[in-house]
Amino acid sequence: MANAGNQWNVKRLAGALGAEITGLELASADEGDIAEIKRLLVEHMVLFFPGQHMSQDDHVAFGKPFGPLEGHPNLAERNISDHPEIFQLVGSQGGIADEWHTDLTFQAQPALMSILNMVQCPETGGDTMWTSLCAAFEALSPPLREMCEGLSALHDAHPHGVPEKMAIHPVVRVHPESGRKAIYVNEHFTRRIVEMSAPESVVFLRFLTDWVQSPRFTVRYHWTAGTIGMWDNRATQHYVLNDFEGERIIQRVTVMGDQPTGPGPRWAPWTENASRSAMSRHDRQLSGFLKERAAEAAE
Repeated sequence: MANAGNQWNVKRLAGALGAEITGLELASADEGDIAEIKRLLVEHMVLFFPGQHMSQDDHVAFGKPFGPLEGHPNLAERNISDHPEIFQLVGSQGGIADEWHTDLTFQAQPALMSILNMVQCPETGGDTMWTSLCAAFEALSPPLREMCEGLSALHDAHPHGVPEKMAIHPVVRVHPESGRKAIYVNEHFTRRIVEMSAPESVVFLRFLTDWVQSPRFTVRYHWTAGTIGMWDNRATQHYVLNDFEGERIIQRVTVMGDQPTGPGPRWAPWTENASRSAMSRHDRQLSGFLKERAAEAAE
């Protein structure tokens, strides 16, 4: 049961997702509060708690009940030395994530959720948008839903300068708690549809990444310093608007432990052009990764 001393007020922010919660001090959240926050996160997918002004110690302590915490695997220089679980982004230092993405999908076990502390932000601009990948899937026509459920996609960490870090996930994943299905590809980390030829993949992947960005699936939030935001990476993507002047500093802990599961591919990977065509440059990455994965499985 949530702490009876708190006066929870939950305000929905958009039709598809998002809620702002007041009347709760996260630094003193008890077991019941954490359970209720987990329930609300599954329901609303992204939650905002203004006026928290949490210390770094409080930030880490608040995150631990949700699962194991990690700093950024590829941008370790931005992890805070005294608190390596905290990843810091400063706007003037290239810390503007202005491309739609789900956190760390290039990993075999991507981020489960993210908990962000808005340390400093400009009065105007720098909003963040989230989209509901569940609402986006549910709005597809039945034939497209059926096709998507038979596909998988290759993700890599090329935006971080380490394209050799790759993973394959289902294009449609099932949320382990809500049971809802979500489109699990994004324009930042997803490279191709595994079961399609490279030209087909370009067209279909572009359609899906554009589709999930439709305004009807989204919520936009204007930050104030001291706000804690947390989102479910199993069901959302997000995007930072690069329209601000001045400094924007965020600190984030990332909860790990996710394992994307879905209906599974109904077709074999497309690697026909991997060595005999001028198009092979588009297939080498996929072919190489599949061979590497097969070798690891044989060991």
